[in-house]
Amino acid sequence: MHTQTGTPVRPAPAPASASRTAPIRGTATATATTAATATATVSGIATVSGTATATVTAPPLRPDRLPGLECLAPLTGDDVWLQDALLGPFSDDILEYLALARTTGGPVLDLGAGAGRLAVPLARQGFTVEAVDRDRSSLHRLLDRSRRLGPQVRDRITATPADMLRLRLRRPYQLALMAGSMIAAVPPWSRPRVLREIAGHLGPRGALAFDYTAHDAMGLAEHPHRVWSFEVSRFDGITERAVARQDFDPVAMRERIAYVIERSEPASSRAALVTTDKWIVNSLDLQRDLRAAGLRVADERQYRLDEWTRSVLLVCRADA
Repeated sequence: MHTQTGTPVRPAPAPASASRTAPIRGTATATATTAATATATVSGIATVSGTATATVTAPPLRPDRLPGLECLAPLTGDDVWLQDALLGPFSDDILEYLALARTTGGPVLDLGAGAGRLAVPLARQGFTVEAVDRDRSSLHRLLDRSRRLGPQVRDRITATPADMLRLRLRRPYQLALMAGSMIAAVPPWSRPRVLREIAGHLGPRGALAFDYTAHDAMGLAEHPHRVWSFEVSRFDGITERAVARQDFDPVAMRERIAYVIERSEPASSRAALVTTDKWIVNSLDLQRDLRAAGLRVADERQYRLDEWTRSVLLVCRADA
């Protein structure tokens, strides 16, 4: 997130360092090579930062039940398969958001649009979309993808690099989206202002819709460190496996996830480390912030990801 909304992105080369991905040499031992890489203990055996072994032990997960492992950090083109896997539990939301857009109409504001997971399908269905993201390289991928689908899709999308924490909207929207748990990227003290900014730019019968991972308080207290492994589905001849460690701080309401990704081809293997930081969303505090912004929850849908976490989708409308 770099600028205010309103300035469309023009195609340009991706920044040299648009991600927090750190290459790791080899597969048995590894050396992280960027100063931005944080220490990430992946299990009692493995550590990534400096020289470390890469043997990991973690329970495997079903790809459709990843318990709040979505990544909010900018990712490179090498990580698109990982991002698809991490957003797997939210895959059904595309249909839900499309159905909601048909009831509200457009234009649509897609905050944290990434490479167009929602913006492109919405544009294909005829909606005008402003896609906002802090990462310019993701927006360039979005524009490239929309361009390949033809002018009828590309011309409906405005891609805007913007910092959600300094969001300044300049037009009304019938539907605003914060999908993929993007609300967890907003600090609690900034959330009321962000919600008020969105609420103030919803048109008649407009709606704000977003999802997040709800963590049970007892689970956070009893299991503040969790390690998971999962396969990343790919269709390009590369086998990809990831191990993710979640570290929760229930006092500060913070979460850090470190992903160790191993990608194997017939003749070679390579690995990478990605980290992301998120805020733990407290449902009661969120409800208070929504009311303060003049929004009410019109619809709530949720399902359990595991014994400690639930995926929650809220549809909010402005008070009459």
